Amino acid sequence: MYRQPGRALAALTAALTAFTAFTGAMLSAAHADAGAAGAAGAAGAAGAAGAAGAAGAAKIVVSPGGSDRNVGTADRPVATLAKARQLARSLSGTSDVVVELTGGTYRPTEPLRLTAADSGRNGHTVTWRGRPGQTPVLSGALRVTGWKVHDAAANVYAAPVPKGTDSRQLYVDGARAPRASITISRNDVQVTKTGMTIVNPNLKYLASLPRQNRIEVESQNSFTDRYAPVQRIDGTAITMQQPAWNNNNWGYDTLAKPFAGGTLMLQNSYSFLKTAGQWYLDPDAGQLYYKAPAGKNPADSDVELPQLTSLMQIGGTYDDPAHDITVQNIRFEYSTWLQPGTSTGYADQQNGTFLAATHQQPNDFLTSCQSGCPLFEAARNSWHQIPAAVQVSAARGITFTGNTFTHLGQVALGIGNDANAHASGVGLGASNITVQRNTFTDDAGAGIVAGGVQPDAHHPSNPAMVDKDITIKNNLVTRVAQDYKDMSGILTTYVTHAVIEHNEVSDLAYDGIDVGWGWGANDPGGSTDYRNRGLYNYQPVYSTPTTLSDNSVRYNLIHGTKKVFHDGGSLYNLSASPRTVIEGNYIYDNRNTVGLYLDEGSRYVTLSHNVIRDSGVWAFTNASPTNNTNDSTFSENWYNSGATQVATGSPHNNVLRGNVQVSGGNWPTAARQVMDRAGIEPGQRPPAAR
Repeated sequence: MYRQPGRALAALTAALTAFTAFTGAMLSAAHADAGAAGAAGAAGAAGAAGAAGAAGAAKIVVSPGGSDRNVGTADRPVATLAKARQLARSLSGTSDVVVELTGGTYRPTEPLRLTAADSGRNGHTVTWRGRPGQTPVLSGALRVTGWKVHDAAANVYAAPVPKGTDSRQLYVDGARAPRASITISRNDVQVTKTGMTIVNPNLKYLASLPRQNRIEVESQNSFTDRYAPVQRIDGTAITMQQPAWNNNNWGYDTLAKPFAGGTLMLQNSYSFLKTAGQWYLDPDAGQLYYKAPAGKNPADSDVELPQLTSLMQIGGTYDDPAHDITVQNIRFEYSTWLQPGTSTGYADQQNGTFLAATHQQPNDFLTSCQSGCPLFEAARNSWHQIPAAVQVSAARGITFTGNTFTHLGQVALGIGNDANAHASGVGLGASNITVQRNTFTDDAGAGIVAGGVQPDAHHPSNPAMVDKDITIKNNLVTRVAQDYKDMSGILTTYVTHAVIEHNEVSDLAYDGIDVGWGWGANDPGGSTDYRNRGLYNYQPVYSTPTTLSDNSVRYNLIHGTKKVFHDGGSLYNLSASPRTVIEGNYIYDNRNTVGLYLDEGSRYVTLSHNVIRDSGVWAFTNASPTNNTNDSTFSENWYNSGATQVATGSPHNNVLRGNVQVSGGNWPTAARQVMDRAGIEPGQRPPAAR
């Protein structure tokens, strides 16, 4: 670490002062009355500083078996993250601080919130880390016990939970358990303005079910994954909760008329417990039901019911951001996100954005607004983002390294998203953020989402709002977006200088890595398409560029994508992104869909030296004369199959140069070098992924 002149003397003085305080504190602690809780805080701060004085950093030790009456040393650890934060706050102005979590499971009752007051001050840093060789688990779950047989013939067990407890996820011995559900045909029901009419007589039993307002409809479409809750069922009439129903049935790729109709399911009723491993929760009764596999008793398993809706929140204000904080070698596990089960539902628009309020709609929206309409454009700038389990906004100099993000009920890590996705109420404003050597797996939403989608994200009213210099490198992102399947593994929206390099992204329903937002509508001069659709009746035509520029997407290994949705691409860009480079990536196993996808408004992107194997379309530009998908270059890429669908010539001016189609597996040496180099670098694989 670089030290300014004079820092060595200051550090020595601080260490001597800390040592003196430490010895005094230890003597005081030895004779303190057991009830002197107030003195314990001061003694803990001094003790922690002295314990690590020789190493140049104050160390505070936390253990699930500790006590908050302790001083925070290795032999007298504190018990809670809140107490450790209090001690760290008192030390961070005079020393680097390390908060070290011993192995074990921590079950806080609220998220760990780190603000400007919890930052490194006067040139110092604050690190929250797992103790070397140990695995601390920060869990937001309730462990469920007290199982008894409820229905022996069906092998259904029940366990008590506190009344009012709700969750959208359950894990049994570390494996995701699916909610009780049944799949129906789209021909079984007819969509109406208020809900659905049952057409299939075999579904008439639905009207007799209890707790009908807990039932949800999930619709997996062309690129959207929508959830809407039931209000009541009378005979063959299913009345749905509002505004979830209306919001899911206008715009694009709607529940009523998907561009490519996929699976339609009814979820979350006790009567849907048809398959072993499924579960149902009744919050009013305080009962959890689980249909166990044959020969299994959940009393013999670790059953975890997520409760917290976020685990860590790092952020300050634009004038006083959180800063100089590192989070290292911690396992973030078990959270949930309850909004899809409310009257708002999850009116998915794309990649974790959704409509969250009542909007004015045309009376005939079920016919007139199934591929957009002017009033739908009026709602566009109010789209919300799914909040993350770990949130970072209004922050700089934040590093995540060696962590595991798993079994989380929404986006795992959200960086500089819109304010609606941050519990602090302050969005955007993330700069100099590093995410390296982490594992993201088995999460309900995306692994990483950086950037916002609302106007302040692309044309900020305050320069401090800009998301910039975000590095995402050497991470494993696999089997995420398990519930909100419309999400990519890694998404950056309006970010200046995002570096996405050497990651492995795999096993996804939708895209692998997506960059950009806005369909070109917010770029200088706007888009003729959106002028025709009526968007500019509700927002300006901007004359200045957005904050999306100077991005680097290189050397990533992307495979096993597009398992549910055909639209989108394994590697995807949206809108103008000047000086953005997509280079040296290796893409395979995407169900013969699109490898490199430049969507509406993509401009000024260079795509070179990528290897695309077994795609249906290796390179695609979603270009028309009216949407400005122009001025990008595909050069010296290799592919062994698939069409080339790139609009060249006027007015597009996209360039195809030196791309090579190979026969079968006869990849040239340069292509094989890309294939070998792509993905996580040697020696940099995340600890949990080894």
